[in-house]
Amino acid sequence: MSFINGIGLISPQKTLDPSEFLPEVMEYTVDYLKCIEPVYRNYIDPIQSRRMSRLIKMGITSARICMTDSGCAMPDAIITGTGLGSVEDTEKILGEITKEEKFLNPTPFIQSTYNTISSQVAIQLKCHNYNSTYVHRTFSFESGLIDAMLQMEEGMASDILVGGIDEMTMNHLRIMRRIGQWKMEPVNNLKILETYTSGALSGEGSSFFLISNKRIPASYAKLSDVRTFFNLNGSFDADKILPGFLSGHGLTTEDIDLVILGLNGDCDYDPVYTRFAGQFFPGKAQGWYKHLCGEYHTATGFGVYTAANILKHQRYPEILHLNHIIPSRLKNILIYNQFRDVNHSLMLVQGL
Repeated sequence: MSFINGIGLISPQKTLDPSEFLPEVMEYTVDYLKCIEPVYRNYIDPIQSRRMSRLIKMGITSARICMTDSGCAMPDAIITGTGLGSVEDTEKILGEITKEEKFLNPTPFIQSTYNTISSQVAIQLKCHNYNSTYVHRTFSFESGLIDAMLQMEEGMASDILVGGIDEMTMNHLRIMRRIGQWKMEPVNNLKILETYTSGALSGEGSSFFLISNKRIPASYAKLSDVRTFFNLNGSFDADKILPGFLSGHGLTTEDIDLVILGLNGDCDYDPVYTRFAGQFFPGKAQGWYKHLCGEYHTATGFGVYTAANILKHQRYPEILHLNHIIPSRLKNILIYNQFRDVNHSLMLVQGL
């Protein structure tokens, strides 16, 4: 049994205060959605902060917010998922190498490694326990959650800090635009389904969750299951997979009150979501969230944040509505994500 006991999220929305759930929706017309960053000196020593990249500061800060929100003094493990790591530092290294041969500044190289975020969080929290980083593209965050749930199932840990963090830069955006992954022009984030063009609206974010085997008065929800599926030559067959996924928890599609989909405005791949929802949940409430945070490898962290807060506050904000059906109750939420019809994942979040 896994409970979400704390959340820390830095995103393009006003999500810094865990006690509030989307108090104000931010609208942008941009190339990509950039995070609203806090005043870091409130969370990190300014002298230490000077040497840290933006990604590391976001990771440490969201982890601290999560720990404060949960009331947990020390996690038994820290697990982080990231699809790209510190892109900014990697670009600095490559830029210096291509300019001239000289002794390079070692700091960007050290901070460009994927596990730096998890390590820096551990250093700040003075945590000497299990520490791991998953770099599995769009499975990165889900892999961290699965590891945490296995750790608790085997009795290795009780309170685990799990995060998903990725950043975006203009250089990376330009490169990936060449293969059609991102929108070629600035778009309005609240109207991405109206543009009907190829490529997703890119974003970034840093989310941390305190996953525990103990329920506390401030618990958000229960994280019941997380599974990932690699679609090789059409091997992902939702007709066979979804019933088995739900039946393992004594549920059918009729028991799902809300399905949250990862539509990102890419007209080439969003139909995967609409077919899934139309086939299995035609009369159910359908929501989405990537118009608020953008698409990135660990964007499902924002999805879990959304589901957990819907269940805790028993409120389904209109900005999340994909259809006009209002659920009669809010107890069982299914999150379905896919990336370019290759990586598919299912997560079941339930009320307490």
